Amino acid sequence: QVQLVESGGGLVQPGESLRLSCAASGSISSINFIAWDRQAPGKERESVASITIGGSTNYANSVKGRFTISRDSAKKTVYLQMISLKPEDTAVYYCYMSGLGVAYWGKGTLVTVSS
Repeated sequence: QVQLVESGGGLVQPGESLRLSCAASGSISSINFIAWDRQAPGKERESVASITIGGSTNYANSVKGRFTISRDSAKKTVYLQMISLKPEDTAVYYCYMSGLGVAYWGKGTLVTVSS
């Protein structure tokens, strides 16, 4: 069983940066896909960034050039570096991992971008 705990959310002003972390516990040897999703108030959940076990990354058009997903396998932690934040980035951000047909979700961390 894998448990995911996100952290690093908060209230920032437009143009500022945040780094989200997702710490995994349990055995992640079967994990081959990791992603950060977000859900804004009144909107559907969307994928913003993903990384495969091979290191290939993918980003939503809305965050390309501003968000960077990375992982530290030794720490079993995944990061989402966010720069030049915009009010439309306000959402609950969720960490997601999957492998061998099983998916795991964290409970999310709230990011609010407001002046």
